[in-house]
Amino acid sequence: MTDFESNAEQQNFEAQEQFEERVIEIARVAKVVKGGRRFQFRVTVVIGDKKGTISMGVGKANAVPDAMRKASERARKNMHVVNLAGTTIPHEVLGKVAGARVMLKPASPGTGVIAAGGVRAVLEVAGVRDILTKSQGSANVLNVVQATFDALEQLKSPQQEAARRGKNVSDLLPFWERRKQHA
Repeated sequence: MTDFESNAEQQNFEAQEQFEERVIEIARVAKVVKGGRRFQFRVTVVIGDKKGTISMGVGKANAVPDAMRKASERARKNMHVVNLAGTTIPHEVLGKVAGARVMLKPASPGTGVIAAGGVRAVLEVAGVRDILTKSQGSANVLNVVQATFDALEQLKSPQQEAARRGKNVSDLLPFWERRKQHA
């Protein structure tokens, strides 16, 4: 191995270390075949850098560690950047996948992450610290997490939206931010 290859491998390892990884679900799934049932494990993993870059991966294998490795590798392949507004999100949004619906609503600083289960894990690795959420419909963890990703992908930055509407950026800020500017 040359110095260049070892240096590139070292940089790749350091790049992977900056992401936080959360296991959301470990499920035992079965495939019914002629001789009975074949069992495997399905692992759902969410990774993020707490600065707005997130991804989800699902891995399936006969053993949990192999499934976790597969899920982690798949998650690292397709990272998404989310528009955040400080410690919260810029506007209210509703994500839908199958029967699951997840509503995300911005909250003032100090509120915390008002969410549970998969939604909380996704938002925390994304770097959101103040948000209100409501999960409606299906309680299927995989669909709820995908609905959260759908909602986060719909977010637009205040600058983009202000330019689209022909308004001032300060008009689109949450009321607690506007209050600070007038004081």
